[in-house]
Amino acid sequence: MKNLKIALLQIAPGGSLEENLEKGLASCRKAREMGADIALFPEMWSSGYRIYNRPVSEWQAEAVSADSDFIRSFGQLAGELSMAIGVTLLEKVEGDPRNTLILFDRHGNRKLTYAKVHTCDFDVERHLTPGEDFYVTTLDTACGPVEVGAMICYDREFPESARILMLKGAELILVPNACPMEINRLSQLRGRAYENMTAIATCNYPAGVPDCNGGSTVFDGVAYVPQLDGSRDTCILQAGEEEGIYLASLDLDQLRRYRSEEAMGNAYRHPKKYGLLVDTRIREPFVREDYRE
Repeated sequence: MKNLKIALLQIAPGGSLEENLEKGLASCRKAREMGADIALFPEMWSSGYRIYNRPVSEWQAEAVSADSDFIRSFGQLAGELSMAIGVTLLEKVEGDPRNTLILFDRHGNRKLTYAKVHTCDFDVERHLTPGEDFYVTTLDTACGPVEVGAMICYDREFPESARILMLKGAELILVPNACPMEINRLSQLRGRAYENMTAIATCNYPAGVPDCNGGSTVFDGVAYVPQLDGSRDTCILQAGEEEGIYLASLDLDQLRRYRSEEAMGNAYRHPKKYGLLVDTRIREPFVREDYRE
């Protein structure tokens, strides 16, 4: 099986939906010319994540429907290019809008709609409607079927996000992003890939976009290979700060072989001992005294 080629569209948005549509379509075409099987946008591409230092009603009015011409254009292009496209949007729904990823397969079929579960409710994202669940879909690619799930930015901060996707069978997790990618956030992504034996592809905005600095990454999740005595670096791509399209080559055969042989993921978990994790009474930053042994 040939390697799966993942294009991270680390590009700066324009000032309007029309500009983002034009630039987004052109970037997808360029990614396909580079050999991509999947193209992934940064977080909330339709509006360029322009929700800070603006009246809430103003940016909420920029939300677009999942069935809008903007989104349908990317679905049509996915079929035209025979390339999967993960496009992001400020999604218009009843009530407050959602922060959403829509994944089209190479035939132009909509395979996944995921809304950010962990919205940043300590800040302006409290005016978004959070998603309800994490989903995994079987994506038909030129490399054969691949099990794909999604997280968005702040979802990364919660180990449960990637863990649930792993338990649902995800081999690859797509992560649109819009924040500074520094050592701790990069370490989180590395950790999520390692502990779940799952590839994680993150696309950020480049430097120059407010509060962003590029650094898009792909971690393949494969920490050990027979030919090495110790562990290997699971990072197979890390972009710099500059705007561009960055292509990673994911060895699916290696990943699947590794998942069948190694001891992370679901191999030796003890879920019956994790009840505290789903106790809704826990809201404080630290565990209360009545939960300590």
